[in-house]
Amino acid sequence: MKTILCYGDSNTYGYNPVTGGRWPEDIRWTGRLQQLLGDEYKVIEEGCNGRTTMYKAPGEGWKSGLEYLKPCLNSHKPVDAVVMMLGTNDLKMDFGLCTEEIAAGAERLVKEIHDFAAEKQKFCPKIILMSPPEIGENISKLTFGDHFDDSAITRSKEFPACYKAVADRNGCIFLDAAQAAKPSEEDALHLMPEEHKSLAESVYACIKENQI
Repeated sequence: MKTILCYGDSNTYGYNPVTGGRWPEDIRWTGRLQQLLGDEYKVIEEGCNGRTTMYKAPGEGWKSGLEYLKPCLNSHKPVDAVVMMLGTNDLKMDFGLCTEEIAAGAERLVKEIHDFAAEKQKFCPKIILMSPPEIGENISKLTFGDHFDDSAITRSKEFPACYKAVADRNGCIFLDAAQAAKPSEEDALHLMPEEHKSLAESVYACIKENQI
């Protein structure tokens, strides 16, 4: 059985933009991916609302993806592949980051995976680096408008080019989540069931194409 670790934020957790709760397992893209892959794979959901790449918001440093990455890898090893989709929360006004700085955070995590896995499990998992879905046009007027201004929309559209450059430099497989999933009209940030389905299918195709 191959282990696929899905490391991400609220869109990997499966945040429901309608209720503020969580989509059921068979709705979330990770759960759908498990269904598509079947019994030869174990898909591990490691999504946390508000998780960043490596940046720490005041009082929420524990949501840094870098802080939890080593414990996560160690507890689930051996890990055959990591599907990582982080960066959306780095767009928050609290951080004031440009897209290149956010991509640098993702690159730090990629290097951490390489180094830590080489030491602890003696081989490096394949990494699918996903650039996150775009931010919707009305973000500043909706639920999370206190955290995201309109510049987040523009910066989110720059993710694919920056993340692909990171993937190319570090031997990762690149996947553009924006090609498969669009944010909901409810909050311009989180995914509805049909988008989870589409994203799962895209990740599944990527896993099979790359013979993971």
